[in-house]
Amino acid sequence: MEKAKDIFPIGEKNDAYAEYFIGQSYLNILSTEGVKIFNVTFEPGCRNNWHIHHKGGQILLCISGLGFYQEWGKKVQELKPGDVVNIPPEVKHWHGARKDSWFSHLAVEVPADGGSNEWCEPVTDDEYCNL
Repeated sequence: MEKAKDIFPIGEKNDAYAEYFIGQSYLNILSTEGVKIFNVTFEPGCRNNWHIHHKGGQILLCISGLGFYQEWGKKVQELKPGDVVNIPPEVKHWHGARKDSWFSHLAVEVPADGGSNEWCEPVTDDEYCNL
């Protein structure tokens, strides 16, 4: 399955955070000044673990491919280019690619004093395959 051309380069393999992903992801840091912005690319079937952004939250700007976003206790949302997801602080969630598509989004960290990220359990194969 070929990856569509993105607006931003794919970046390097996301080895620093590999323990929090099932499958291969890639990371391109676009900005660390003022607001942190990352281009995150997921190979087909790749997703991150459940996680929580404390204090600041996160905004996802979907730029290519097809993916998923889900908040704890809610139905999954399908994502496509042009979709925007505003994730409030303290909301447990995950995001990633569909099984049959690459997926890229810009992840914008909402600045906050004392903001942090808490990584939780993986999204199991059963949970993911039953979407």
